[in-house]
Amino acid sequence: MIHIRNIDHLVLRVADLDKMLHFYCDTLGCSIERRQDSLGLVQLRAGDSLIDLVPVDGKLGRAGGAAPGAEGRNMDHFCLRVEPFDESEIRNQLAKHGYAAGPVEQRYGAEGEGPSIYVTDPENNVVELKGPPNT
Repeated sequence: MIHIRNIDHLVLRVADLDKMLHFYCDTLGCSIERRQDSLGLVQLRAGDSLIDLVPVDGKLGRAGGAAPGAEGRNMDHFCLRVEPFDESEIRNQLAKHGYAAGPVEQRYGAEGEGPSIYVTDPENNVVELKGPPNT
């Protein structure tokens, strides 16, 4: 069984980073936690979670296809924090239901760097299952 604790982060593909920063930071009160301009990624703190903004003209954003709209999606993936993070149990649970997952990689989330695995749902939404931060 996979035990979901909470949503770790959301990743939004954005056409106008400045407007999105204004909305999420100035309007809603999020703060910039981390920027990786070489990748095209701005991570915002939203309580215990993160909202990642990925400009569509940046390195990560270009990988998602067209800009958000009728022909393109604006959400890259969402992440669920799982505990414990047991790779074999997660893979077995997914396989039991006909799903295959990608490799385990170290990724940064709301609690820091830690193991995660991606799987795609039936409608091609990418779901990241994220374990605890490395100690």
